[in-house]
Amino acid sequence: MESWTKNRGYVYPHITKVEGVCGGRPCIDGTRVRVVNIVALKKEGYTPEQMLEEYPDLNLAQVHAALTYYYDHKEEIDAIIESDRRAFENTHQEWEDYVERHGGNPPEVPAPEDRHISKPAGWQPQR
Repeated sequence: MESWTKNRGYVYPHITKVEGVCGGRPCIDGTRVRVVNIVALKKEGYTPEQMLEEYPDLNLAQVHAALTYYYDHKEEIDAIIESDRRAFENTHQEWEDYVERHGGNPPEVPAPEDRHISKPAGWQPQR
């Protein structure tokens, strides 16, 4: 029989991996804040206390747990970061190609075969 913590997706203190929550990737318990979100702030030079300003619903123990999980599972988290980076680049390139196909001004309502293409936040057509 699995333990109570495993049944609820806990893989580390304060860290869960639950199918259907944050893509099954490690996140802070009771939130949708992924470990990679905390790691990104760390890489930008934020202290754990400053991270709490960005995520006021977290507590210091959760932030430290996310960082500790990262250091104990660095290969896993770095692979997720790289996968996210590649996905972002692919999405951005797909949008740029779509815009180029439409002469810099894509239609307001895309054709059915183009509806999967995501418009970047804040994008404005060329004037």
